Amino acid sequence: MTSDLVAGSAEFVSVDRPEAGIAVLRLARPPMNLIDAQATFELSEAARRLGADESVAAVVVYGDERVFSAGDDLAEAARLTVEQARAMAEDVQAALGCLARLPQPTVAAISGYCLGAGLELALGADRRIIGDNVKLGLPQIRSGLLPLAGIRRLSLLIGPAAAKDLVYSGRFVEPAEAAALGLVDEVVAPDDVYAAALRWARRFAGGPRLALAAAKRVFEAGPHGADRARVEWAELFGTEDRSIGTRSYLAAGPGSAEFSGR
Repeated sequence: MTSDLVAGSAEFVSVDRPEAGIAVLRLARPPMNLIDAQATFELSEAARRLGADESVAAVVVYGDERVFSAGDDLAEAARLTVEQARAMAEDVQAALGCLARLPQPTVAAISGYCLGAGLELALGADRRIIGDNVKLGLPQIRSGLLPLAGIRRLSLLIGPAAAKDLVYSGRFVEPAEAAALGLVDEVVAPDDVYAAALRWARRFAGGPRLALAAAKRVFEAGPHGADRARVEWAELFGTEDRSIGTRSYLAAGPGSAEFSGR
């Protein structure tokens, strides 16, 4: 496994390469992996680099075996003025939504706590796998704030009524309820979270990178998804991958193609 710091000087985010085709974007601000302005900058920079890296087929987002992220750094928030908050809001919002903009499939491997900004980050992943002892929630309302990046995505994921309940109350959600709501996709034993995320990510190694990226852009287009799908579908006909995929499918069925990424 190789590891590199984001931009060579990151404090709170690192990128590991545990095996070919998979990158692990790791929150590394112990003990609770709180997310402050510096961490959001590093997350945004790491996502930008990973998105441009054609050797990366899938991305796992992880904290450590104890905690994914306990959320916002309220000590920093307590010092902000209105002017400072206005100046940084757009960048922080974009950083917490960075996983949704990655062209690669992404999975959040969640241990311990996933709260506030940590859950907002995880909401942008394509899949969320949690341990059966995890607590999730958006408790910002209890400190007189609101989730900056997660309200719309949460509402689309679990419906507006359930989203309002979680945001307005700021309450924690246990694993069984999170699964029932559709907030998470898989619940496993705590020690299996990281391994389960890697298993999911491996499905995309050597896969149709361009088609997967196009599909993600359609999902992210939201209400304009039908228009976006027409554009993306037509553009794929100009790719080498489409030629490889259709020829392989006709000759040997699904799952036999070796895509080039071009």
